[in-house]
Amino acid sequence: MSSEFEGKVALVTGAGAGLGQGVAVALGARGASVLVHDLDADSARAVVEQITAAGGTAVAGQGDVADPAVMKAAVEQAVEAFGGLHLAVNNAGIGGPRGQLEDYDDSDGFAAYDRLIDINLNSVFYGMRYQLPAIIAAGGGAVVNMSSIYGVVGDSTVAPYTAAKHGVAGMTKAAAAGAAARGVRVNSVHPGYIRTRLLEEVSKEVQDLIATKHPIGRLGTVDEVTEVVLFLLSERASFVVGAQFVVDGGFTAV
Repeated sequence: MSSEFEGKVALVTGAGAGLGQGVAVALGARGASVLVHDLDADSARAVVEQITAAGGTAVAGQGDVADPAVMKAAVEQAVEAFGGLHLAVNNAGIGGPRGQLEDYDDSDGFAAYDRLIDINLNSVFYGMRYQLPAIIAAGGGAVVNMSSIYGVVGDSTVAPYTAAKHGVAGMTKAAAAGAAARGVRVNSVHPGYIRTRLLEEVSKEVQDLIATKHPIGRLGTVDEVTEVVLFLLSERASFVVGAQFVVDGGFTAV
């Protein structure tokens, strides 16, 4: 274990699997006390067990991040469990259906749009609304908001997702501009296609096709994104404020 985040308290949403799990486990391994938050309580508890088995400290939190009361409670839980909050990673998100914007119908399609915006964008607003005051009260720290390559470029088949992730990028800059003078750095991370359990459920042919869209010729790994998130949370990034860190194997470069 490393002591890089010793004495720090971190809250990670969507931490029951994928990128969130990778970040939560890495923070625990580097000394942070971690609130592992997920919609699925069993998944959150499993990640807590993974962290504690390796000698780290963590507790599980559960709830729908689209509910502001849940985000408030998550911050309160972290403060009660560990005495404060210094670091937050707003990672929870969903993909949503694919299709051209004009093909969305006025029943299921609109409902899917609303749900995607609630989880991918509104939850980041709700999270920072309660995280920032707590981090300021603890003496400062950092927030990382998980956006996407589709917070940098567009894709006609995922208009709602693209809108939400661009919104995360803009909200990050707005929050960063206000929070920096009070000791909180806010930045966003924009991953390309990452080899997670969800992506591994599609066929190898589809994975190979997606990989060709990245000039590096492959999908990214959870560890590659995690290292960037940890850098932004650390004092090594002490002059990095309101930045968009793209981790995409060149996807947005072409």
